Amino acid sequence: MSERISREELVKIYNIDITFFDELVDVGLLSVETENEIRYLLYEDLPVFERFTNWHYDLEINLPGLEVINDMLQKIEELKKKNRDLMNKLSAISNQYEDI
Repeated sequence: MSERISREELVKIYNIDITFFDELVDVGLLSVETENEIRYLLYEDLPVFERFTNWHYDLEINLPGLEVINDMLQKIEELKKKNRDLMNKLSAISNQYEDI
């Protein structure tokens, strides 16, 4: 079993509303494990949780804004990956023509 922390512990540690945590889960921004009706966040997902918490409480970004930002960042990462793949293919093609 992976290491995890309960929703209640996170709420105490980060001093956030429990409803904010639940809303992140409800809209799919966080994935949790549930055991005996207790929600747990995996430690590996803590950086994502912290990012959303900082954006919401420090920058006052609402939940729809968090969804939009998260979606845009995911698309940027996909584009970066596609760009790397295309650059690698271009490099391979360029190397083939240099050998001729």
